[in-house]
Amino acid sequence: MKRILVLALIIIGAYTNGFAQELYVFTEPASNMPTKSIGVRITNEGMFNNPGFVSRTIPEVMIGFNKNLMTHAQAFLSDMDGKYRLEGGSLYAKYRFLSLDEAHSHLRAAAFGRISTSKRQTYTRDINLEGDNSGIQGGLIFTQLLHKLALSTTLGYAHAFENSDRQIARMPQPKNMLSYSLSSGYLVLPVVYKDYKQPNFNVYLELLGKTDPSSGQSYLDIAPALQVILNSTTRIDLGYRFQATGNMDNRYTKNMYLLRAEFNFFNVLK
Repeated sequence: MKRILVLALIIIGAYTNGFAQELYVFTEPASNMPTKSIGVRITNEGMFNNPGFVSRTIPEVMIGFNKNLMTHAQAFLSDMDGKYRLEGGSLYAKYRFLSLDEAHSHLRAAAFGRISTSKRQTYTRDINLEGDNSGIQGGLIFTQLLHKLALSTTLGYAHAFENSDRQIARMPQPKNMLSYSLSSGYLVLPVVYKDYKQPNFNVYLELLGKTDPSSGQSYLDIAPALQVILNSTTRIDLGYRFQATGNMDNRYTKNMYLLRAEFNFFNVLK
């Protein structure tokens, strides 16, 4: 029994180490978390242009039902409207429909969907379904692993629900938004994998863009990030995004840090 447990832990460790550089900080990869596993996250985001400093906290539960399907449930709490309060929630699902595996590389493709609710009033054309807007979103993710380098791109389309009760006069009324991203992740440590307890250290660089098709306004952010994974179960992320180019006014996420802790529990579901 002890040998079986050790073998299972090594397999889990090998899985997590092998794909660690795909665990992007600002976007999701096409790969899923392990089957029958649960993950718990707590994320803190700080924005510096609202006009002063404000922050948002996002508790989150993730479930890996099988190798193809996983879901996320999120709650959003912030002080962005004067006092700290619960502002909404979101359900996210991802289905992996393509897996092409080779010795030290693979290609994954997945489709995702999200439905969100938010109490917030709208001040910007930017549709953010992680706290700022109520709406739905769908899209595709493609992720390519090349030994220690992982590349990923996401294409999405979001539609904001009508918000007449909370709409402020003369403020933008966003309806639809195209989103796109290009993410890269590189496994720096360990140089040679020997044990699932070895800490992983990953570096990331992500490009995050959106376009409002009705007005033509758009932006592109650059988001560098660092990540540490301990015992193949605990993950700590630190990232910052800033605008490289764009003409979309009053964005909440224009200058934003992200700090996250994540804990994974493998094989806990029957």
